[in-house]
Amino acid sequence: MSKVALIQKLESQQLKKAITPFRVGDSVRVHTRIIEGEKERIQVFTGTVIARKGYGLSETFSVHRVAYGEGMERVFLLNSPRIAKIEVIKEGDVRRGKLYYLRGTSGKASKVKGRIGKSSKAVQEVFETDVTEASLEATEEATSNSTTE
Repeated sequence: MSKVALIQKLESQQLKKAITPFRVGDSVRVHTRIIEGEKERIQVFTGTVIARKGYGLSETFSVHRVAYGEGMERVFLLNSPRIAKIEVIKEGDVRRGKLYYLRGTSGKASKVKGRIGKSSKAVQEVFETDVTEASLEATEEATSNSTTE
């Protein structure tokens, strides 16, 4: 077994099975596990998804919010065991892949238009096909690399 195939096998075992489908522009509530000493608690971070990067085990997403007049941004690993769950509060309708322009805005300028008429079931179907296509491409790549070596 080649190194690439071995790494992909290990990564596939650590991927989360059930990830809530969401896109850039959606307002989400991220529940993270915080461990302080022997106690564990859940902390919630609410905001707008401004970016998604990467794929597989190292996929990340950035959530931006404005609280007390100060902009905050936090980057989460999508497959992290520290994330308890991700709730989609509102689906956003945007035309960009990255919403970095929201960083310097406040008030009405920082609002994202809501997506109306599109069910979350349709979004989930699109998300699932993207995930399966990406995993198929990764396995094809691994098999082609192992046969050429």
